[in-house]
Amino acid sequence: MSMTPLALVRLLHLASPTLPVGAFSYSQGLEWQVDCGAIRNEQDAGEWIVAVLDAGIAQFELPLLAALMHAWSETDTTALHALNDDYLASREGAELRAETVQMGYSCVQLLKALDACSAVADVLAGLTEPAFPTAWSGAAVALDVPVEPALTAWTWAWAENQVMAALKAVPLGQTAGQRLLMTLGEAIPARVATAITLPRARWSSFSLGLALASCRHETQYSRLFRS
Repeated sequence: MSMTPLALVRLLHLASPTLPVGAFSYSQGLEWQVDCGAIRNEQDAGEWIVAVLDAGIAQFELPLLAALMHAWSETDTTALHALNDDYLASREGAELRAETVQMGYSCVQLLKALDACSAVADVLAGLTEPAFPTAWSGAAVALDVPVEPALTAWTWAWAENQVMAALKAVPLGQTAGQRLLMTLGEAIPARVATAITLPRARWSSFSLGLALASCRHETQYSRLFRS
């Protein structure tokens, strides 16, 4: 499916760090990795981010996002509810779960105010706790964004937020951050292509390092981020 210039603009909007959902306030365990000394420099940060990308984002979040977009396209509310529950269940720690619930709530409030997405917000009202991927994917479908570009932009936005967290927490310089983003950008297309066709039986959210880092972050003495 080709992508119109307007759909590209809408996708850039959805992937922008200015989207008012609070993504900037979360590090997803990266801050604890810095605090315990596991991440000390640019190389360490890159290895951690790629590990999380491969263990959880590419193997679970991206194929689930593709399935959510299909469910939105088919107006399959039963599938939407089931996939939303699956995503919430995959958030092992309290912080990770609170993160997606908060961002999902903020996204729903935004969609209510956007005429092109108001019908999505109406459907989301039937969910007790809409996860962020559920709300975001609905907006992408409503704005005529195809699946592959949507998954690419989702992953890029996640990677950009991780790098920004590393810049603040390690800390790293701006040039180091750009090098990390160049490397991560090269890794994204292949992960997205695999995720789109990944059978449900091969989905996996087993990210033990992320789960432990997130749990330990809950009691970290001094921190900049909420996860």
